[in-house]
Amino acid sequence: MTSSFACGAGATGVDWQQRADVVVIGTGVAGLAAALAAHRKGSRTIILSKAPDTATFYAQGGIAVVLPHTDDSVDAHVRDTLTAGAGLCDPDAVRSIVADGYRAVADLVDDGARFDESAPGQWALTREGGHSRRRIIHAGGDATGAEVQRALDHAAATLDIRRNHVALQILHDDASVTGVLVRNADGLGIVHAPSVILATGGLGHLYRATTNPEGSTGDGIALALWAGVGVTDLEFVQFHPTMLFDRDGSGRRPLITEALRGEGAVLRDARGEAMTTHHPLGDLAPRDVVAAAIEARLRETGDECVFLDARAIDQFAQRFPTVTAACREAGIDPTREPIPVVPGAHYSCGGVATDVHGRTDLPGLFAAGEVARTGMHGANRLASNSLLEGLVVGARAGRTAVEHSRNAGAPMAKVEERQHTALDRHTLQAAMTEHASVVRDGAGLRHLAETLNEATPRPMTTRAAAEDVALTVTARAVAAAALARTECRGCHHRGDHPDTDPAQAFSRTLHGDHAEACLR
Repeated sequence: MTSSFACGAGATGVDWQQRADVVVIGTGVAGLAAALAAHRKGSRTIILSKAPDTATFYAQGGIAVVLPHTDDSVDAHVRDTLTAGAGLCDPDAVRSIVADGYRAVADLVDDGARFDESAPGQWALTREGGHSRRRIIHAGGDATGAEVQRALDHAAATLDIRRNHVALQILHDDASVTGVLVRNADGLGIVHAPSVILATGGLGHLYRATTNPEGSTGDGIALALWAGVGVTDLEFVQFHPTMLFDRDGSGRRPLITEALRGEGAVLRDARGEAMTTHHPLGDLAPRDVVAAAIEARLRETGDECVFLDARAIDQFAQRFPTVTAACREAGIDPTREPIPVVPGAHYSCGGVATDVHGRTDLPGLFAAGEVARTGMHGANRLASNSLLEGLVVGARAGRTAVEHSRNAGAPMAKVEERQHTALDRHTLQAAMTEHASVVRDGAGLRHLAETLNEATPRPMTTRAAAEDVALTVTARAVAAAALARTECRGCHHRGDHPDTDPAQAFSRTLHGDHAEACLR
């Protein structure tokens, strides 16, 4: 077999080697929470980062958390999460993560995070779609992610963060993880380590336009599949109902936070007609409901976008500076005119199968954050549960990874040679956008699978090539999962199967990098 990795650098086939107790791949909320927890337990921790931006930085809405001495409760938050998850959440996982939320946020505050206050010492709370209470804490109005990232970056400033390092393969023997194969400016290298934590984020760049930063290319999904670890619920890609519309826009597009609707903004089509009157929560229905309603209206009318009217919100620019800046850059004044929006690829509800401590089926491999599937989100993520899960499970994974490394000794990793294929990114994104977007059908998904099968060999000699390979593997898995689920549930909508099928109230796990042949 021809190797995609070999570079002729000595007997090992690599240019450099290093050793750590724990390797964390990713520097968003889950990655840095994990790294800080591992470091504070005395582990030699190396953090790998391939891109300057994280999805955490762009999160606007906030963190859903039950605060003490309020009318909220863990039971209520769990109930709202289970409702949004459309029958596929793991109730025990949801309760475990929600109940640990306040402690995790308190730890973040200890690391320097500051949240908006309604009175001295009292955090301001807002409400978002699917929530029965005002339980969303926020910072800088709509810049919560930026504040979370700032605080974690500051706390992690002395940690060993390796920039421009692309993880290519999780190395393992028959029993457990042995390290990571990495490419950087010095060439191909191995970091030998008994514990590796995937915190690589999402897969939004499967699509032409997304709210995700450029590094969200499904890397962790591909790494897990190559390592023989299962991925679960990948058909559930959440499309945020309100991404800023740009006729010529592609790549990362600004999010128009759901908190606007929580404060009274309303959705209308070009004729001024509402779209979510069929749901008791109206425009604050769960995201899948609102996104599907918008998509249906656009298909019905042929319009390019709908409009979010936020003109009635007082002190808009002060309360929502991030949205204001994005709109003004696009030539829109949100205080004087409705904001043009469309659904955009936003969040992967599924991912690498883990428990609530980030453990996978491969000893020594952990996952946390958007790349992981803990059972928290089920078929549709409840708004602002993502930063919560990243904080809680990230820290747990860091601590558990240290425990594993202390029991595992010092492994010596070896590279498994393999051939990879990739589809041209433009072609892949066009096919995914057409056939696996807000609404899918069997014929389109089968056509998508045929397109993905046209992938050709691609050595992972650059970051872009590695991402194209990861996107292709992840697209195959998403297409396979979406084709297998012949119903509408959560954020998975099949136009040819418009009803929910109670017999399909279960999760599917896929194995292997040609996952369409490996459904289990």
